[in-house]
Amino acid sequence: MGYSVGQVAGFAGVTVRTLHHYDGIGLLSPSGRSHAGHRRYDDADLDRLQRILFYRELGFPLEEVAVLLDDPESDPGEHLRRQHALLSDRIARLQQMAKAVEHAMEAKKMGINLTPEEKFEVFGDFDPEEHAEEVERRWGGTDAYAESQRRAASYTKADWQRIQDDADDLNRRFVALMGTGASAGSEAAMDLAEEHRAWIGNHFACSYEMHTCMGEMYVSDERFTAYYDALRPGLAVFVRDAITANAVRNV
Repeated sequence: MGYSVGQVAGFAGVTVRTLHHYDGIGLLSPSGRSHAGHRRYDDADLDRLQRILFYRELGFPLEEVAVLLDDPESDPGEHLRRQHALLSDRIARLQQMAKAVEHAMEAKKMGINLTPEEKFEVFGDFDPEEHAEEVERRWGGTDAYAESQRRAASYTKADWQRIQDDADDLNRRFVALMGTGASAGSEAAMDLAEEHRAWIGNHFACSYEMHTCMGEMYVSDERFTAYYDALRPGLAVFVRDAITANAVRNV
């Protein structure tokens, strides 16, 4: 007896009107009719409908779908292989797009979640968002970067104020140590560099490798250099060298 148009519409997740349209343009005509003249579809019709819907999902216009399906040179297996390849390609592109969207969402959360007034109040002239692009370029694909983003997204104004206060204290101690004439490779300098790494690690994620890269950035990035050298000329190099010495000590 086959399947009624209502049953096929239910199977395929399409409307009865769509099936009537497909019949009207000769894309999918039912193989039989009931005694009352109603459309009846058999299994071959369902297979053809499946191939139609796959092509439609891939964006093919109905006219092109008809040409593909009615091509005497092709067979059902060839259609399935073609559709599988096209769908796999689309899945890969969609996964890339989803990853890009996720990245954009994380990047949106990465920023310091404060108003401009609050950021100025907490950080003064130093704007950490100025360095976000460089940080992302260096570590954007790492687990440590993702973890840092996750933590930063949850910080409140009080959290950032506490982080900045700790940073100011470390900087004052670096300045004082440098003023004593101690070398960047001294035990005191390396111990302070380790405190610096631990301070970063308490709030973000900071391996010795990442810490060393950050130290290099203090010297290679003029914005960081200006920040540190405004506290004491040559401080950026001193901190970088202390960080490097500490990393070597802990290898």
